[in-house]
Amino acid sequence: MKKILLTGATGYIGKRMISVIAAQGYKVVCCCRDATRFSRNVDIDESLIEVVEVDFLKPETLQNIPKDISGAYYLMHSMSNSDDYEDSEKKCAENFTDFIETTDCQHIVYLSGLVNEKELSKHLGSRFQVEKILMESKVPVTVLRAGIIIGSGSASFEIIRDLVEKLPVMVAPRWLDTKCQPIGIANVLDFLIFVLFKEESYHQSFDIGCDDVLTYKEMLLEFARIRNLKRKIFTLPVMTPKLSSYWLYFITSTSYNLATALVGSMKIEVICRPESLAEIKRITGVQPFSYETALKRTLAKIQANEIVSSWKDSFISSRRDTSLKDFMEVPHYGCFTDLRSAPYDDREKCIERIFSIGGKNGWYGQSLWKVRGFMDVLAGGPGLRRGRTHPDRIHDGDALDFWRVLYANREEGKLILFAEMKLPGEAWLMFKIYRGKLWQKAVFRPHGISGRLYWYSVLPFHGIIFKGMLKRLTGHSK
Repeated sequence: MKKILLTGATGYIGKRMISVIAAQGYKVVCCCRDATRFSRNVDIDESLIEVVEVDFLKPETLQNIPKDISGAYYLMHSMSNSDDYEDSEKKCAENFTDFIETTDCQHIVYLSGLVNEKELSKHLGSRFQVEKILMESKVPVTVLRAGIIIGSGSASFEIIRDLVEKLPVMVAPRWLDTKCQPIGIANVLDFLIFVLFKEESYHQSFDIGCDDVLTYKEMLLEFARIRNLKRKIFTLPVMTPKLSSYWLYFITSTSYNLATALVGSMKIEVICRPESLAEIKRITGVQPFSYETALKRTLAKIQANEIVSSWKDSFISSRRDTSLKDFMEVPHYGCFTDLRSAPYDDREKCIERIFSIGGKNGWYGQSLWKVRGFMDVLAGGPGLRRGRTHPDRIHDGDALDFWRVLYANREEGKLILFAEMKLPGEAWLMFKIYRGKLWQKAVFRPHGISGRLYWYSVLPFHGIIFKGMLKRLTGHSK
């Protein structure tokens, strides 16, 4: 059985590619920096998945990858977590190519962004740099360049949905008149899998997209039409990149860093090269469906709660770019703690409430959480806008409003969350079923005097927030 290396296995595209690769009868070797963030798909045979911990910025960890791999997908991007992501992406690509040449790998497939080589944003320039590094490898490489990806949980789709559903009238930046060529996520996955080991594609780059060439304004209005929403959009002749980034940040669920990267790209027209698109269609046999169809398919998936992956669950939506292992152990010393417990009415119902917390389900009627979320957005944090990927299922590593899930085990009745809100310190929130009671523990490790002042300033509200939440989780509120 052939082994296929999958980098970025916990990312938006990577999570979806696991089942796609396995369905072709390959064994998937999933690379992730932190194995605790990898959630296995119960529908996939365990024997078809191998998980290895690898940090491509640390060459020594690449030895964890088996040498007998036949193919590899390069799906790593780090554009919004730090200011030096260009250097990080360059080093990752160099370390990857150095190692891959020592393996049995016969083909590398890289998913990049649509580029206008005459004018590149910082974001697309970094991806083009990675493309050139990979192309210098002794192993044959195929590059697929995609623009706006339309799919449940994709950053592009979530921004479109947020703008249209929240704003009846939009006064928008002039880059909404920029043309682009979108593509549905299902078609992206088809191109990725059907190009693998196709020798005709070796040492080449191809543009992938649907046949529709649209402005961002037209894409927004089409979404509004499908959702039966009346919307008006007016574009301003002048709006600085910084103002445009803030516009996206405050209206949508995107992070400010991601908004900045996207604004830089959206100002530049990205359309597929016709001959390139025609050729990759011929090689793979994939015929992309229209933008309208992509929207309808995506909305149907969301309606059915069939969101396989979301950009919000990757660290691209976080203020941190680090391993969850660093925070798995809830500290005791030098910390402030709020510990409460109460007997529950029914164990299963209590667990169901715990694992349904956040997102549209809210924090059990506690309006103060909404106030805290709004304050976090003003401070540059994610606030409550990220929500949750699924209404009642949680996995390690998922984003949950302004928390990150560290540990989630229904059988144990245990959930540990780590705060990604803006704080002068670090915070954890833990729920645990033990001896007929639900134990609820909030821990805050302050950073200096500012952290201690913060704890004492919010202390009067803890009685309202944590006591009320405990009562609702245990089923004792009226």
